[in-house]
Amino acid sequence: MEYNYIGKSGLKVTSICMGTMTFGTTTSKEEAFKIMDKAYDRGINFFDTAELYPVPPKTNLSGNTEIIVGEWLKTKPRDSIILASKVAGAASGWFAPPVRHGLTAIDSFHIKRAIEGSLKRLNTDYIDLYQMHWPDTVVPIEESMKAFDELVREGKVRYLGTSNDSAYGLTKANEVSKYNKLSRFESIQNNFSLLNPRFHDELANVCKKEDISLLPYSPMAGGVLSGKYNGNFYPEDSRFALYLNSKNPRVQEMAYRFVNDKTLEATNKYLALAKEYNISPITLAISYSKHFDFIASTIIGARQLSQLDESLAAFDFKIDDELLKKIEKIQKDILYPMG
Repeated sequence: MEYNYIGKSGLKVTSICMGTMTFGTTTSKEEAFKIMDKAYDRGINFFDTAELYPVPPKTNLSGNTEIIVGEWLKTKPRDSIILASKVAGAASGWFAPPVRHGLTAIDSFHIKRAIEGSLKRLNTDYIDLYQMHWPDTVVPIEESMKAFDELVREGKVRYLGTSNDSAYGLTKANEVSKYNKLSRFESIQNNFSLLNPRFHDELANVCKKEDISLLPYSPMAGGVLSGKYNGNFYPEDSRFALYLNSKNPRVQEMAYRFVNDKTLEATNKYLALAKEYNISPITLAISYSKHFDFIASTIIGARQLSQLDESLAAFDFKIDDELLKKIEKIQKDILYPMG
């Protein structure tokens, strides 16, 4: 089994992390238990969740994923698992999350309320990695980092991370922490995949220079890289088929970001590349997302137990220099398919 440390922390994690965002909506509790059991039995020690999950976020569902994970956690030795969760991002960001009446902020009040709720739902007295789901555009980062640091000092959290952040945001936060002698962000959880390699532009440089780890999410680009959207019609129960039929403009916009002419053209090329190497396109995508030295663990998802094997096969498949050059050529020929 392959392990990496997250940033400068003492968190030693498997190179694949089990994500849980569908647990409680498209994945039942019974199926979620089977998925987590199989991941654990295969050797995965890193599990990621959030107070906002499951997705799509709804007021009456938020927190249900943590409840499911918490019930499952009781069946395993707690110190055998590295558990990550997140405080919902600020309502000043890309949307108002359906928790705390849509008034969320990354301030002391909301951070403390969030951690209390998460610890209760997860049936644990500490979270190994506590992350900001997305940044706050209003509250000064000094206040946010002081509040996060208090959680570490109180023993409720071991280490901190951010998510959906920029090179400036990550650097600013950690410089504030350094100046004020506060706990810093050891990780950043951002979208990174064959179809969205933007992390290479500048954030990868920050991570390498500052010993911060990327924890990529959506390595399958929301399932697009499986090829299921490259047929004559989209599967009726697929995420983006549902999103494209949504009346919510924000949801539709997200769907078009993932499913468009450029993403489908690039996916066709990756499907051919996977066939050339006699592997599943899913295995290729996961292997790419865990390949680089600034990455500690890539976060996979599964709605059904049967979907897990092709992702786990990435433990045993390595991207060599020749394959990487072929991937980079596709990325050069079709620049930034997801924008």
